[in-house]
Amino acid sequence: MSILNVLLSPDQLLIAVDTLAEDTRTGAKSAGAKVLLIPQHNLVLASRGSAQFFLRIYELALQASFRADFTMEQLGRELGLVIDQLWPAYEKAALEAGIAPSAIGTELVLGGWSPQANRTVATAYAKSVSGEPARRQPLEGGLASPGEPLRGRPDSFELEAVLEAGRIQASWLNNTSGRQVAGGRLLCLRLGRLRANLTDLGAI
Repeated sequence: MSILNVLLSPDQLLIAVDTLAEDTRTGAKSAGAKVLLIPQHNLVLASRGSAQFFLRIYELALQASFRADFTMEQLGRELGLVIDQLWPAYEKAALEAGIAPSAIGTELVLGGWSPQANRTVATAYAKSVSGEPARRQPLEGGLASPGEPLRGRPDSFELEAVLEAGRIQASWLNNTSGRQVAGGRLLCLRLGRLRANLTDLGAI
């Protein structure tokens, strides 16, 4: 698993992800996109877990964004159902690829500027068990995943603090897993009412 951090205020959404990706069949390492924009609506999808599952969710969300009556709120309500519908096929493919059942899971965040709420909003989704619906949680201040190594550490929108948090998390994840599962570079997306800025904060 990798890094997915979110900070949220009324006028700003910050999402930080690492870029390390791994081919489940060969183990080859590469750089992966774990944060993607729906630019015409100033929305973002970010993920921690299966890249293939994330890209399928993004494809469907992007298609939905072309609807004349599209709203972020409607997409947010639909996303959990879409995750549940796609999950059995993904789980079957993951098991056939030799991934341990305990390692099969995904975390997703949908966030951005909401004209209806007149502020930035974000919702987190998590799925790991086939027989249970995806967990959906509207975010208040944000989330840190993994959160264990950052307990007691104050939240900060300062980029130096965001980078340091990512380095702490990557070290903790890799030590806990006994192999490299997080790393590469830390990408930070800052989104507001009329802007979305992506910054490469550096190696972690």
